Amino acid sequence: MIGDFSIDDIGDDHMCTGLETPMKADAFVLSDNEKKEKISNLFAQIMDVMGLDLTDDSLKGTPNRVAKMYIDEVFSGLNPANKPKIALFDNKYQYKQMLVEKNITFYSNCEHHFVPIIGKAHIAYVSSGKVIGISKLNRIVQYYAKRPQVQERLTNQIAENLKAILNTNDVAVIIDAKHLCVSSRGIKDDTSATVTSFYGGVFNTSQKIAELQHYLKQ
Repeated sequence: MIGDFSIDDIGDDHMCTGLETPMKADAFVLSDNEKKEKISNLFAQIMDVMGLDLTDDSLKGTPNRVAKMYIDEVFSGLNPANKPKIALFDNKYQYKQMLVEKNITFYSNCEHHFVPIIGKAHIAYVSSGKVIGISKLNRIVQYYAKRPQVQERLTNQIAENLKAILNTNDVAVIIDAKHLCVSSRGIKDDTSATVTSFYGGVFNTSQKIAELQHYLKQ
């Protein structure tokens, strides 16, 4: 039990336990290659337990492929070394209204069942004197998405990182996503979607929220 909830309650109800992704203190003692070797061996054992024939040409390379995918791709955001390098520029255009980057497609994985979360992120900010390259907004989303996630945490991690980089509270993040742990298992609801949001600074007003929603509908 954790408080009033069991481990299964937390997993099935998609609850998170904090802003930071839960990581062990020794998470990076092993090199990426060492991690891939261990994951490959362990995944081969899982396949064997399920009764799959690992001598089959179609399956024999699967443990290595899964290990490489986990470390180099879908969970690469766990490693701080992969955090995107962000350069700021002076706001020489003196643009003082909101900048909106919408429909940033991302693929993540539910930390409770390790099945995909597929969605779009919308980001907005008002410059405090510095601006960020537009593509870097996409890279920030991808970095935090590429780890076992809970959507609420993903939303807040993106927002807090942008606040720190841009040195402003005037940041908004909206995420609209489909969770395969809902559509492919459990309740098996294939039509629902989940929306989370973060409104900071000037965005925490009905006027700015309405303005942002107007841009997102265009």
